[in-house]
Amino acid sequence: QVQLAESGGGLVQAGGSLRLSCAASGVTFSMATLGWFRQAPGKEREFVAAIEWNVSNRQYADSVKGRFTISRDNAKNTVYLQMNSLKPEDTAVYSCAAGLSLYNVVRNRIDYWGQGTQVTVSS
Repeated sequence: QVQLAESGGGLVQAGGSLRLSCAASGVTFSMATLGWFRQAPGKEREFVAAIEWNVSNRQYADSVKGRFTISRDNAKNTVYLQMNSLKPEDTAVYSCAAGLSLYNVVRNRIDYWGQGTQVTVSS
């Protein structure tokens, strides 16, 4: 059974930083593209960032470029999202996702989802 478990969310002031982690089990982690999505209240879920299995390619939403960094440690079956210069509009539930390719993940063609972790940025 595939499980993706997020951690690291919380409350932070605008301009602050948080690092989210997603631990994977039951999936061939080293071969999967991993990504992060977020959903704010009253809004649709949106793509945030994704990273290919070999770390050679990453992609970011325009709204987070230059502020967020996605990385992964295949030895630990974990993907990270470092979020800097946080803004109130970054407030959302952040979910980890796994898919077959960067192309698929960016287009929300996801095979597995985590439960999500709340990130709240106060002004």
